[in-house]
Order: sequence, then structure tokens, then C-alpha cells
Amino acid sequence: MIDIEKNGLTGCRRPGRRILYRGYGMTALTRGKGARKNSSLPRLGLRDNVSGILAARRNQLGFIQHAAAQGDIVRMRLGGIPMVLINHPDYFQHVLVDDHANYDKDNFLYRAVQTVFRGGLVSNPGGESWRVRRRMMQPSFNRGSIVDFTSGMTELTGDLLRRWADRSEPGAVVDVSGDIGDLALQIVLRSLFGVESTADVKAFERNFLELNTIVGNFFRMPFPPLDRRPRLRALIREMDDFVDRLIRDRRTETDERRDLFAALLNATHGHDGAGFTQQELLGEILSTIVSGYETSSHSIAWVFYRLARHPEIQSRVQQEVDEVLQGQSPTFDSLTELPYTRMVIDETLRLHTPAWQTMRRALRDDEIGGYHIPRGSSVYLNFLTYHRHPEFWPDPERFDPERFTPENTAKRPRNVYQPFGSGPRHCIGKYFALTEIHIITAMLAQSFTVTVPAGQPPVGFSPLVTLHPRGGIHLHLTPR
Repeated sequence: MIDIEKNGLTGCRRPGRRILYRGYGMTALTRGKGARKNSSLPRLGLRDNVSGILAARRNQLGFIQHAAAQGDIVRMRLGGIPMVLINHPDYFQHVLVDDHANYDKDNFLYRAVQTVFRGGLVSNPGGESWRVRRRMMQPSFNRGSIVDFTSGMTELTGDLLRRWADRSEPGAVVDVSGDIGDLALQIVLRSLFGVESTADVKAFERNFLELNTIVGNFFRMPFPPLDRRPRLRALIREMDDFVDRLIRDRRTETDERRDLFAALLNATHGHDGAGFTQQELLGEILSTIVSGYETSSHSIAWVFYRLARHPEIQSRVQQEVDEVLQGQSPTFDSLTELPYTRMVIDETLRLHTPAWQTMRRALRDDEIGGYHIPRGSSVYLNFLTYHRHPEFWPDPERFDPERFTPENTAKRPRNVYQPFGSGPRHCIGKYFALTEIHIITAMLAQSFTVTVPAGQPPVGFSPLVTLHPRGGIHLHLTPR
């Protein structure tokens, strides 16, 4: 169960007034455990329903916390939409891996972001369209490509660390999450699109943050439809203009490149030789840029925050990078010699999984955990509750990198830790992101000691499309 006080979540501690909240419009919440094969999940009483509704009204994570506490499989209706929340490794394995062909992404969660990303890989429902895109993009995320990207990652990270060193004054507080967002976007643009940072990158970030907030609010109260919101349309146009300028600049170049950008521009579908439409191309590039920097930037900021909150762990990371790197920048190969640093990253991703939720639609009737799942049901997977399941994560709110020693990892079910999902639709940029996070964390530990400003309250979650730190992460950076 998610700790309300430590994570700034507003759960429901006692039953409240009998009111209905249309944002989540929960008309029925049922659960079951140990039921007979194919039995229906029994309905919760009114008291539990009202508690969940009140939690949803205050914070959507409070609702999810309430639902997950009822059992490992929970049936509910959100705004009239039948949905099943699952929270057990066997059920995740079934939906994402073993029977993945029966579950696509054609559901209201991904229809919301389709307005922004169109048919992009992240929100593509599935089928042949998704398979063509995945095969086309996969080479840019293979080991050889990532090795090539590491020099750019270390160079851009070094630039930021030098800027921090030049402006660090005693007592100064740094907007770590903002600066890391800039860095992560620069890394994605250079690595995948061969583009150096431009003057309008900052505007792109601001626009996406606002867009993220609008779309995040959609999940609480999904009315009216996104495409009817004038501000959202304006933001999409501005972001499309940014991507369109990248496309025009690339098409004027005479040198042939072999990067992801070139693959997208030259993409063809099927046997008729037809390429992306302009809207499809804009959506695919936009979704790649956003997913490539959003998840990494928040993950890195959360790592810095956890190091600042746990100075003894930070000291161990610093000792490891000092002994292994000897003042040199990390390379792809040297990252394997920094296992404790990777354990810290893994534990951070457990507690702060950036892509914190996903959803699948059942294409035909199915059965999960002995319960009937009707065709068309939306199956909801929440990684924040999953990564806090007390059966697999004792004392789940405690930050403990030792959970990820080889010995402790071997004791858990293989798929109980999924910060990047699993199965055919796991995050294509998983190893790109892990390499980037590892490099930046190691270089920070070489150069600075991070501390939490006196009197700063714990940073909570803002569960938008990705898991933002509420209010950002601001830390003291002391040069070593």
C-alpha cells in the first residue's frame, strides 16, 4: 500500500459523506479472492464505494490505493467504463506477455493521448501498424547504437555540471528537475535526431508541461473530449511547429545520415511504397522526443532527490564512482563496474516509476485469476501499487537499494519489477534511458554532494501522463 504521508498522496482514511464524484464516476467496485473458477467478483459495500469515490475526488492515486488494497484483482467502473485493476505478477505476466495478443491499447487512456501523438508508437493501439513502426525504430535502440550515444551523453552532462559549478554559491538552491529536463531533451535531440539544442527548446518544454497537465486532468475528469479544448489544440500546433522545423532543416541537408530521424523520414508502409502522412510523421517524432526525455528527466531528478534524502547511500555511490572511474568520465563498459549505483537507480524507479500506469483492452473473453474478463474490458495496470505490493516488497515505502542485490533479486518473481513494462510492448527506449540515468548519476556523484534545503517538506507526486515531482526538485549542490 502506498504511504500517504511520505508520498503526498491523499487517500481515504475514514468513510465520508454519501456523494458521487463524476470525475471517476465509480458506479461499482467489486473484488474477490479465492473465488471459484469463472465466478463473478463480489460487489463491495456502499461504505467502501464512497471511500474510494472520495479518495478519487482528492487525488487519483488515492483512488487507486483504495482499490488495490481490496485485493490483487478488482473490478470497477470509471465513468461507466468497465475496468479491472490487477496487482499480481501472475496477472501482469498473463496480460503483458503470455496472452499479449489478446490485449491491445485501444482504450480511453490511450485515446486521450492519441490527440497529441496520433499513431505514434507509444499510443498506437497495436496490430500491423505498431509492428511496422517497432521494427523500423528498434535498430536505433540496440546496444551498438546506445554505445555510440554515450559520448554525447557524457559531453552534455559535463556541460551542465560545469554550469552548476560556475554558479554554485554557498546556500544557493538549484532547480535540479528543470535543468535535468533541459539536459535530457538535449540528449534525445542529439542522439536520435542529430539536432543540437535550439533556442525554442525551452518553449517546447514549457508547452509540453502545460499539455501534460491538461491530459493528466483528463484522467480525473474525462469531459469534454480533449480535441475540443482550445488551449490544447494551440499547444499541439506549437509543438507540431517545433517538430516541423526539425523536419524542414533535416530535409535541406545534403549529407546522408543513418539515424532514427532518417528512418522516420524514409519510412514506408507495406508494399505500395506509401510513407507516413505528415500528421503521422509529426506524431511519431513528437512521441519519440517526449517519451525519450520525459521519463528519463524525472527519473534522474528522483535519483538526485533520494541521494539527498539518504546521505549514507550517497556516500557509498560517491565512493564507488571514485574508486572505479578515477576522475574519468564513465563509458558504456565502465557502467557495469558501478553495480551499487545501478541498485540505487533501480530502487528509485521502483518507488518513482515514471510511466506509472498502462491499460489494455481485452479483444475476446478471458480469465484472470479465476475470474471472467468480458470482451472489451479495460484492464488497468498501475506500477506504483504493483511495486509496493507487500508480499514481494517488505516494508515497501522504505528506500533500500539492497533489495536489488543479485541474491535478493533472485528471491522475487522475475516479473515483479517492471519500471519499463514487459512483453512485446515494453518501452523501446529502456536501455537508452538506463544508460543515460546511470551516466548522469555517476557524473553527478563525482562532482557534487546534494542535500535537501533546511525546512523543505517531502516532495510528493503529480501523477500526470508521467510521474512528476510536485513543485519540482530543488536541492543544494556542494562541489566536491
